[in-house]
Parts: sequence; structure tokens; C-alpha cells
Amino acid sequence: MKNHVWRPLFLVVAIVAGILFTRTLLVPSDFGVYERGYMYGWHRKSNEDDWKKIRVKYKTSSGCPECHKDKYDDIKASPHAIISCENCHGPAYDHPNDPQGLHIDRSRELCIRCHAYLPYKNNVRGNIPGIDPQNHYPQAQCIMCHYPHNPVKPNLKYKKTEVKP
Repeated sequence: MKNHVWRPLFLVVAIVAGILFTRTLLVPSDFGVYERGYMYGWHRKSNEDDWKKIRVKYKTSSGCPECHKDKYDDIKASPHAIISCENCHGPAYDHPNDPQGLHIDRSRELCIRCHAYLPYKNNVRGNIPGIDPQNHYPQAQCIMCHYPHNPVKPNLKYKKTEVKP
């Protein structure tokens, strides 16, 4: 064969050999798929014990009704039913052992992260009722008028006072 065929072929073989050599240097020998197959993907077998020591942070909403039945029932009957409690209150990894473990954020920013108006009507995010945070009572917290666990109900906890925009 001519040189114009051999040179590119040698170049490709050298690149592939370089990649394989680099892989043997960088990838640990215990990296791969083990007894559970591809269910958990590729991982290092020697690293499993390290991962077992990490505490689970998110517990889902399944444990909430035991102590917070009224709030849980309210949210399950509302448009917020699809939202996990931990989306707003943070991870419940040490709750109820640590009652302060879940943060109650009453800031506008928490609500606005989902309810700021976005003009995307062709997707799910665009269907969420949105407001213009600059013009919709910017000096007031959302919970002054809206009950967060069921926003269609008025928040009767706070005395109704007129807030000027």
C-alpha cells in the first residue's frame, strides 16, 4: 500500500493505543459492574462502604402525616399536592429527632422560584400561575394572603389588612 494509506492508519492505531494506555493508568482496577448489574451503573467496589456511611437526607413525604396530618391533608387537597414537603422545607434527614431540622422559609423568594411569571405556555412550568414579583405586593410576604399548603384557600391565620402595592 501507499504511504497515504499507512500513515493515517498508524495514526489511528497510535491514538487508540494511547487512549487504552491512559485508561489503564486512570481507571481503578475495581471499577465496573458487579452483582447487581447495571441497576446502579458503574462504580468502584472498594467504595461501597464509604457510600453506606453517608446518611440519607431526603425521606419523602411519607413520614409527615404522623405528626402533621392537618397540613398533609391540606396540601394533598390542593394544587401543591404534587410537591414533596422537602421541596419547600428542605431535607428531613434528622427530623423529628431534631425539630429544628426542617426550616420554615416564609420568604417571597421561596414562592417566586416557582410562581414568577414565565411566558412558556407549551410546557408544564408555563402552566403554573405566575406573578410579576416587582408589581405584586413586593413589600409583603406571600403567606400574608396565601396559605402555602393550599394556596387556593385564603390564609386566615393573618389578619386581613390591605397592603398597598
